[in-house]
Formats: sequence, structure tokens, C-alpha cells
Amino acid sequence: MTEPHYDHEFPRLLLDYGYEQAAEHLRSSGRAQDIAFLDISRALLSDDKSELGVSYSGLCLTSLPHKRLPDDQVWRRTGHDVTLLIEPGTLLVNGKEQKFGVPYGARARMILIFLMSEAYRTGSREVRLGGSQRRWFERMGISFGGETAKAIRDQSKRINACSLKFFWESDSGADGFAKGGIVSSGLMFRDGLPKGDVKQGKLFDDVVVLDPVFFEALQKHHVKLREEAIRQLKDRSLALDIYVWLAYRMRKLSKPVNISWAALYDQFGGGVKLRKHFPTPFKNALKAAVAAYPEVKVELSDKEGIVLFPSPLPFHRDFVLGTNFTKVA
Repeated sequence: MTEPHYDHEFPRLLLDYGYEQAAEHLRSSGRAQDIAFLDISRALLSDDKSELGVSYSGLCLTSLPHKRLPDDQVWRRTGHDVTLLIEPGTLLVNGKEQKFGVPYGARARMILIFLMSEAYRTGSREVRLGGSQRRWFERMGISFGGETAKAIRDQSKRINACSLKFFWESDSGADGFAKGGIVSSGLMFRDGLPKGDVKQGKLFDDVVVLDPVFFEALQKHHVKLREEAIRQLKDRSLALDIYVWLAYRMRKLSKPVNISWAALYDQFGGGVKLRKHFPTPFKNALKAAVAAYPEVKVELSDKEGIVLFPSPLPFHRDFVLGTNFTKVA
């Protein structure tokens, strides 16, 4: 059976009826839970800035784990013609060696997208974080404080410590890049500063320096994303993975292509032990990703998997010819 809710449904509801009537339609149809996806599309259709972010293409085809792994465990994920290995690393913290596991979850993804986007925008390996931690994460749409601050510090240290290996399958057998880290220096936040410390402003005006191999690969092989979509998916790690994957695939797609459930599970099923349990979380995440990418056309079949159709790139300004996103009520 082909699912009916993956072909521009939420943006079309907004364009045809406006937000309130579209939300009422979902409620009266017993689909109140889908109003969250309507909200995502509303934010994208109303975004008049269309600011861009980027991701490295290898990270569009593979992904980080969604949940924490044992600190000594290597992460391996295979996507479309590429395999990613992430190895844990060790840092000196307060003069002592400390092992950090592989970065994981939505916060790690947001940190990486921010760093990659800034490096691409400036054309420099050096990424200035701004006047404070708080301003940095508020820019990403994340309130900084309490457990969130603790989680972001932890993920930052994991990103700093880990090393990457990408293995590309091609006719020539060439690798994308064999080995590298993400960050050469920086991203180690100062903990325990007294409130009101006069040095706080200077200390938090940090510079992160990306690894030269990773930076070169990013410059040559990046994928453009919509910053508002990233904000809307900031707490949905699987949906964010699907979104950046769709953005990558649509760059060169010239005809419909079928992606089997087996292939989808291999790429996105990290953390789901049995394949039979994978379709339910994937379908929910796909709805969110498609809601954040109003231009994309996808069909889903319970038996076959999904079909991707050639679609405009995610920073396209017009969803319907002659209808600007800013006109949606």
C-alpha cells in the first residue's frame, strides 16, 4: 500500500486552507498528532530569509548514532556508496587523560552543521563562536542552560576527540578521504567559571579550528541546506538525517529511484535491533523531514520502501509556481 501523506500534503493544506482550517481538518480526520508536521511546514513556508546551512556530503549519506554507545565502541554506518567509521578518542581534561565515546544524538548533529556552515560561509577553517556559548546555541534555536548545556559540552568534547574514516565505493575505487578528525583545536568549553567573572567574555570568545582534511573535503563536497529546516528538526535526529540525505540525493536525481526497506534500514536503522521494528520510527521521521522540505516529492510503500522523485533543491523559493512562501497565512 502506498502512503498518501508524503507528497506535499502539509504545505498544500496550508496553501489551500490556511493554518487554522488545515489544523482543524487534521483534528477532524483523527490526525491531531500530525499538526506538529503542519507547524514545521508553516515555519518553512513563512521563512522569508531563506538562510543557508551546509553539510559535508559524506555525512548526508551516513549518520551518527542516535543514542549513546559504550565509550570504547567504534561506530560504523553504510549509506549510498559510502561507509563511515567513527573512532572514539582521548583528550586532556584538567591535565588528565579522559576517553570520550562517539558523538551522538540531535545535539551533536546541530553542532556539526553549525561548524560546517560557518566554515563554508567564511571560507576559513577558523570558526568564531561569538561572544558567549549562549549566543552560539540560541542562533541554532536551542535554549542554553541546565541539562542542555551539560549535553552540549559533552557532545562538543566527543566531536573534538573522535576521528573519522570515509570509504567511498566508485568505479575507480577511490576513497573520499581516508582519515581525519573534525576539529583540530577549540570546542573545549570552560566549566566552573564564577558568575560575573570579568574574564568570562574573553574566555567564551573562542575559535574552533576545523581539521584541514575535513575542511578541504567540506569545501569540495558540500550540500546546501535550509537553516529554518535545521531549526525545525533540531530535536529530531532521525528526521534531520533524512532531510540532509534528501537534500543530497536531489542534487543529481533525474528520474524516479526506488530505495528498498533493506537499504533504508542499513543507512538509517542504527539503534533499531530488528528490521521489522524500523518502519514505524522511519515513517514518523520521514513525515517531519518532508514537512521541512516542502519542495520534495516522495512516495512510501509498506512493501517496497520509498520512491524519490526529481525535486527542487531545499532552498528553492517557490513551492507552487507563482506562490511565494511568505504569502502563507
